[in-house]
Amino acid sequence: MSLIGSLAAKIAAKFDDRDPVFYAADVLLFARSRTCLLHVLLIERGWDPHKGKLAAPGGHVDAEETSEQAARREAAEETGLDLTRVPLHRVGIYDQPGRDARGRYVSVAYTAVLSDMPAPVAGDDAAAAAWMPLHVATRLAQQGRFAFDHADMLFDACRIHGW
Repeated sequence: MSLIGSLAAKIAAKFDDRDPVFYAADVLLFARSRTCLLHVLLIERGWDPHKGKLAAPGGHVDAEETSEQAARREAAEETGLDLTRVPLHRVGIYDQPGRDARGRYVSVAYTAVLSDMPAPVAGDDAAAAAWMPLHVATRLAQQGRFAFDHADMLFDACRIHGW
């Protein structure tokens, strides 16, 4: 960037009174157990906001990545699962003002159905990661045990899959 361009950007930033909007991605992963019972992979949040609540793996989109790349990265960081070869399908965009106490967040949610249930390993800001029977997860979602609007994401992903 030229010196004039850099100076112009600094001046514009000083007078910009808009609140920042943060970009995030989440992924809802499903699989069937050996008994064909549907499960969803969830984390327990280890940090505030919503410490101790259930959530889909996810987090911030870095500057050099797409939301889909971020969803794959966050799944790996929070659950240890490598989704490199897993086709992800977009569930929706979640942008309701006030959905996150930390500020204005817009999240793109993805979903996939895995052929098996690899053992997750909690990492990063996940205190725990586990496969949960879908019927249990939906009941907990209805009881308000999910962080942010991840209950909405879960129900939307189920509708996409026809469940």
